[in-house]
Amino acid sequence: MRLNDLKPAPGSKSARHRVGRGIGSGWGKTAGRGHKGQKARAGGFHKVGFEGGQMPLHRRLPKRGFASRSRRYVEVVRLGDLQKLGVDEVDLMVLKQAGVVSALAIDARVIKSGELSRKVAVRGIGVTRGARAAIEAAGGSIAAAAEAKKGGKKQARYAERQKALKASIAAAEGKPTVKKAAAAKAPAKSAGEAAPKKKPEKAAAK
Repeated sequence: MRLNDLKPAPGSKSARHRVGRGIGSGWGKTAGRGHKGQKARAGGFHKVGFEGGQMPLHRRLPKRGFASRSRRYVEVVRLGDLQKLGVDEVDLMVLKQAGVVSALAIDARVIKSGELSRKVAVRGIGVTRGARAAIEAAGGSIAAAAEAKKGGKKQARYAERQKALKASIAAAEGKPTVKKAAAAKAPAKSAGEAAPKKKPEKAAAK
């Protein structure tokens, strides 16, 4: 067999559907579009779900709950997995390298499943209440970063912006104060110099 002998299987390909080629074809005259209306016109189009202007079904139905798009990338880690790792400090990178969680995981959560009998320090990942008690009972610890991890990057960027803004405001306020102080000192000196000159004049007049 050669490349020029290759053909699709019989029946897998059919001729293109050609409309408007006479009434004998069954698709003549209106060519399957019917009589009048928006879809009968050339270029007649409406978006999916459009219902002629009335409130469409997908907007009439009530919505309940919230589906997080990042939830599928948050994986579960058991206490038994930490026991098998044989590592004293555990974070997301260690779990990825050991193959406990997927390489696409953006976060992990330790749950109370299995037994943990050795000291483990957990940092940078979530821990349930039962797992926390089990880790601390075994002599382990949980880093503070794992507890307050909500919106870390955004909060850090916001803090940097606020610090830069405060520094610029302080610099702007500091320049005029220096000029005002210098201007205030100058008239004080001139007044002091002029005062002693008047006293000898009065003495001469007496």
